[in-house]
Amino acid sequence: MLEARLYLLQRATALLLAPLVVVHLVVILLAVRGGLSAAEILARTQGSTVWAAFYGVFVIAVALHAPIGLRNLLGEWLGWRDGSRDLAVLVFGLALLGLGLRAVWGVTT
Repeated sequence: MLEARLYLLQRATALLLAPLVVVHLVVILLAVRGGLSAAEILARTQGSTVWAAFYGVFVIAVALHAPIGLRNLLGEWLGWRDGSRDLAVLVFGLALLGLGLRAVWGVTT
């Protein structure tokens, strides 16, 4: 039952991440082509609840999606299937979440 739920959660986060990645890349390309510097880009994100929400959702989706995929790879490639694998990917996911949200906070506040 856990495997089925993780499978569905990873697919749901993939559906969420696809448009988020496209928007992220388009914004980066437009900003760079527009000649904006990193400082100018950061100045535009300061205080923006829209960008904070966008990247907050992005980070949460990644922090759920990536550890599930890593869990599967570790099980398939290394045969690592005990509880320590789940603990390791949980720590990895929490690290992604913490670092990502810290970055979002840093560029939007």
